[in-house]
Amino acid sequence: MKLYYSPGACSLAPHIIMREIGLDIELVKVDLHTKITEDGGDFFAVSPNGRVPALQVTPQDTLTESVAVLQYLSDQNPDKNLAPENGTLARARLQEILNFITSDLHPAFGPLFSPSSDSDKQKAVEKIELKFNYINTFLAGKTFLIKEKFSIADAYLYAIASWTFPTGLSMDKWPNLAAFFGRVSERSSVMAAMQAEGLTD
Repeated sequence: MKLYYSPGACSLAPHIIMREIGLDIELVKVDLHTKITEDGGDFFAVSPNGRVPALQVTPQDTLTESVAVLQYLSDQNPDKNLAPENGTLARARLQEILNFITSDLHPAFGPLFSPSSDSDKQKAVEKIELKFNYINTFLAGKTFLIKEKFSIADAYLYAIASWTFPTGLSMDKWPNLAAFFGRVSERSSVMAAMQAEGLTD
């Protein structure tokens, strides 16, 4: 499989999951400003929305959108137990938290990565803090987000929470989230993905 990614972007989540599964990965880096791939290709020809991740499953089939890619990877590899079985309440809970991450937490960071006024950036920080308050409460007494087992949701949350570093935010206010982030950081799949994307010292 071929994964189109940008270092440290939300594409880090499926990258982690692919390494968790043990898939043979071909990585293609994308410049999200120019929409040009590292081999000189037009990324819009791969992903019409111009966003990562884009997972080329076959030469004819490319899947986009983080939540879709993550669930596809887990469902194609059920023996890895990275998502509860379809049709169960646990699976609905997984989709519930995935939807929160993708629709609430993920876009809240937008103004911090784009030209924005100081006022807009401050509003974004306040919004992120509210989302982190929810996540911190959700993680109370838990090792991971769903059923005490590492899942695709944990990889996604890890990728988004890692944006606290380039944006200068601190997780000190959210001890459950900080502890979660530390645990996930120690997984071999995470360390390998971070190294492959050039995100380690």
